[in-house]
Amino acid sequence: MSALCEIKGNEVFTTSLKIAEGTGVEHRAIMQLLKTHSGRKTLSTFEMSKVSRGGRPVEFAMLNEIQTTFLITLMRNSDIVVEFKEKLTQEFFRQRETIAQLVRQQKDPNWQNVRRDGKQVYMQKTNVVKRFVDYATEQGSKNAKMYYANLAKMENSALFFFEQKYPNVRETLTIKQLMQVATADDVIEKSLTEGMSEGMSYKDCYKLAKNRIIAFADIIGRSPVVKLLEN
Repeated sequence: MSALCEIKGNEVFTTSLKIAEGTGVEHRAIMQLLKTHSGRKTLSTFEMSKVSRGGRPVEFAMLNEIQTTFLITLMRNSDIVVEFKEKLTQEFFRQRETIAQLVRQQKDPNWQNVRRDGKQVYMQKTNVVKRFVDYATEQGSKNAKMYYANLAKMENSALFFFEQKYPNVRETLTIKQLMQVATADDVIEKSLTEGMSEGMSYKDCYKLAKNRIIAFADIIGRSPVVKLLEN
């Protein structure tokens, strides 16, 4: 099963899909429960979304802790449901602790200073990536703008591993990780600049940056982003 909960802003959510999967109850039945009791104050504001499953869109509900707690109290306490309730309760607690951990970290003046310095390095890299996108386009690349995302994904994958997705990864990094990613930004900036100045093909410029990032990551090792507290 995928992670039971995820952080969105400063709140923890799960989904009706994960509840259905964890309890062995049909998702359609979970959604019917929500619709039946949607007039209750607790369930009056939950968010709906869609995901593609089997080539067709499936509507599901995003539920915060209070909404989830109310929903699962409406379900019969079979062995699998009780076991899932326990796991879900523990996961909500873990994720709340993660949010508290991030808030404490972000209030640290040392963290704020390193984050601020890292933003300057990141902006320098972004300016070079913009030049690189134009460079690739001039050489015939049809999807050069994808390099903004591809470079970021390559860099993050080389340096870190994740328990879940975060809207802004850098806001969750430790001081050490912020320093590492700033160095990686510098490596990418200098690699692309070097490749373009030497007239290399845009594909070779990207390979140069990627190979150097991988070499850097091999030296420092990958680290977890927001290592959640143990149960």
